[in-house]
Amino acid sequence: MKKIIAGIVIIILLIFGYILCGSVGNSKQVVIFTVPEENAGFDVADQLSGLKLIKYPAIFRLLYGKNKMIAPGGYELTNSMNVWQILSKITGKPDLLWVTIAGCERKEQIGEILAKTLGWSQEELDKWNTVYTDTKPEYFEGVYYPDTYLIPVKENGALIAQRFIDNFNAKFAPIADEFVAKDIKWTTALTIASLIAREGPNDKNLIAGIIWNRLDKGMRLQIDSTMQYTLGKQANGKWWGSIDLSQELSDSPYNTYLHAGLPPTPICSPNIDIIEAVANSTPTDCLYYLHDSGGQIHCAKTYAQHLKNIRKYLD
Repeated sequence: MKKIIAGIVIIILLIFGYILCGSVGNSKQVVIFTVPEENAGFDVADQLSGLKLIKYPAIFRLLYGKNKMIAPGGYELTNSMNVWQILSKITGKPDLLWVTIAGCERKEQIGEILAKTLGWSQEELDKWNTVYTDTKPEYFEGVYYPDTYLIPVKENGALIAQRFIDNFNAKFAPIADEFVAKDIKWTTALTIASLIAREGPNDKNLIAGIIWNRLDKGMRLQIDSTMQYTLGKQANGKWWGSIDLSQELSDSPYNTYLHAGLPPTPICSPNIDIIEAVANSTPTDCLYYLHDSGGQIHCAKTYAQHLKNIRKYLD
């Protein structure tokens, strides 16, 4: 009799266990469960329940416990997975990882961030620099939009490059007509925006106005950041370093001290606010500018005035 009762109890517990911890459905369709980078107060059970991946949040919290860590990122789940399978999955390695590109970075810098986050080999990083980001002349630089991305760990570099380009296109589309109306090619706007981003994004509209003035007059832009781009990565590991007179005399097509007009491509990938400033530049008579030690911009109409600003604010 005791064995029969024990057997019945076990069967009842199994039934309740199946009801409480079993799967919600039998679909094999993948649902991405996303854990934000900043996840203080993030309720795992509520989020899983909202995605119809678990039945009973309270039971899940009890099983999940308070001290388990869940890494930010994305997890591929299905509603055919039971609670134990879901627990095992979300306490393991994410299937998608957050990648944040901040500021106007050149594509090699973006590649280094991707390589570090996604665990790329040197070969894959080299392909990012020379193959994946060189499918069209206009995609060589400037279109790898700075943003926060949730990227599948197994996604190859070609698809990731297209992901960045698609984001750029989506950001640019709402303002494209502004440039068409002013007869400004989007590639020209992107190149000018990249210069502004490296020179002084806080003064973007004024610097845009000065660059347009110099271009209209056929003057050389004489922008240091184009020479920094030419130098590439320096011995100290930095991509954007100081330049000297020898670089200003180099025959690089990016040498805006030697060649008039814009460099052949953008020098980094700017955000949409800076791109829009190119179409909405501040009207100005200035042809020269500098930033003092506090970051304040000072512009001048003539070279003589510019020299006075140099003595006053930089010497």
